[in-house]
Amino acid sequence: MGEPLPLHVCLHTQKLKQKPCRKDDGNHSSGMTGCGGDSKCTQQTGDKSSRKCEACHKQFPDFTRLQRHLRIHTGECPYRCEVCGKQFNHSGSLKRHLRIHTGECPYRCEVCGKQFNQSGSLKIHLRIHTGECPYRCQVCQKEFTESGSLKTHMRIHTSECPYRCEVCGKQFNQSSNLKTHMRIHTGECPYRCEVCGKQFNQSGSLKTHVRIHTGECPYRCEVCGKQFNESCNLKAHMRIHTGECPYRCEVCGKRFNQSVNRKRHLRIHTGGDVRCVGNSLSSKVV
Repeated sequence: MGEPLPLHVCLHTQKLKQKPCRKDDGNHSSGMTGCGGDSKCTQQTGDKSSRKCEACHKQFPDFTRLQRHLRIHTGECPYRCEVCGKQFNHSGSLKRHLRIHTGECPYRCEVCGKQFNQSGSLKIHLRIHTGECPYRCQVCQKEFTESGSLKTHMRIHTSECPYRCEVCGKQFNQSSNLKTHMRIHTGECPYRCEVCGKQFNQSGSLKTHVRIHTGECPYRCEVCGKQFNESCNLKAHMRIHTGECPYRCEVCGKRFNQSVNRKRHLRIHTGGDVRCVGNSLSSKVV
């Protein structure tokens, strides 16, 4: 389908509105495209009405920028990547895109040396060092370095889950979470331990696993000093000190601080087959 006729007509009508150059020194054209780039020629940009978008009424400092802007409304993308075929409405957008293929990263962080292919990406990155968080959640006041991060965060409050698994129907609030979830169905495990060769479907799982080889235990109990390689293990350990027993036997009511202890206890009632208790294994008293 072609572009909407009213928007397409804008390209022609707004070109006609541009004032021709009136200089008569022989070096300037009297056509509708102005004087051809002489910054001294005051007629090049025309009057204000000729620099206003008829679709959204936005005004521009010169006719060239108006012409570029009109492509947003018409959908025109005259600049095409010769590598992947993707099209763009600005030559600058194509230039930035090409860095994906060339690997060029001309913007470098002066603090940590990390390099980026766009100046905007460097600007956002610098907020890590400066602590600047200009985007603030109006519900819980949490602050973010990127507008996209705030947008994603807001789904916690709205319960919006726009990303849906086509296999099992489970929904997610982030596309990255859906991508990770899909590995359950595909069996893909792209993260491999360099020590023992074990593979994982999440980078976080690999990171936790590597601590088995390194002996790293970054989670420390503030009460007794015992250290753990996973936060969940520390959480389970803390119940020894707090006395919390969230797991309850559905048969006799006895409580346990770990699900594995309850599972072991259930064998008393079932004669060793914990499946006899049905869904009681998933029962957790909060």
